[in-house]
Amino acid sequence: MATVDTLVHGPDFRLAWSSGHDLGWKAAAVNLADIAAMGARPTALLVALAMPDDTPIDFVEALADGLRAACDRLAPGCAVEGGDLTVSDTLTIAVTALGVLEGEPVRRDGARPGDVVTLAGDAGLAARGLGLLFDRFRDAAGTPVPLGPDHLAGLSHAERRALAAQLRPNPPIGLGPVAAAAGATAMMDVSDGLVLDASRMAEASDVTVDLDTAALGDDPLVYAGGEDHALLATFPAAAAAPDGFRIIGVIRSAGSARVLVDGRPFAGRGGWDPYRDWDATTG
Repeated sequence: MATVDTLVHGPDFRLAWSSGHDLGWKAAAVNLADIAAMGARPTALLVALAMPDDTPIDFVEALADGLRAACDRLAPGCAVEGGDLTVSDTLTIAVTALGVLEGEPVRRDGARPGDVVTLAGDAGLAARGLGLLFDRFRDAAGTPVPLGPDHLAGLSHAERRALAAQLRPNPPIGLGPVAAAAGATAMMDVSDGLVLDASRMAEASDVTVDLDTAALGDDPLVYAGGEDHALLATFPAAAAAPDGFRIIGVIRSAGSARVLVDGRPFAGRGGWDPYRDWDATTG
């Protein structure tokens, strides 16, 4: 089992806001989540770095430390096994993750009417952290302000937690194989927003996902925010969802809308599409 993801300075991170350790952690976490979302256990990472030629060596060492720390915490036994280095005007981190399966992969096209929709991990927290960065850590010209101790001192516990979710996501990697063993019919990680990624699962499975505000609340970021890398999984109604997964909706037969909230079509875009949403002038 293999997957690859790329982080590029600008659309994916800002050096003023992310340390080398943060970037190493995040680069590992987002790829480990993709492996987990197929029901696999991560085994190795291959890392390719394209860096400006004036990149400090201590930044690269901190990035390597972040990769190692994320593997140790999120996927014990997984480690960086190789990669490549090259020069580029734009810092780019490309990670290929490898994993092993105990059975068949859990794909996004297996959801069936009557299945329950479940979520493991946070939804909306990383987006709240990103909003905090753009709202509180830019100067009058809109330039990102480095996150020094003085800037962080006034943050509440909730704000610090949101920033950590954005800069160092903590997806439930170990629950991917657990879901597969419990009979998950479909699964994917929520990287671009709950509604957008649920619509992708619904499209692949030719069904409609009906989400429940009683389980999710009414915070718009829960539905449209991404980068928490929670696991979105469906299970047969007769099967008990494993510990760590909470029921957030139900799968219905395909209708005119791929995603419903309380039985009504979701009003809004529901997530982040870099080809549609990225604007280099505003971030």
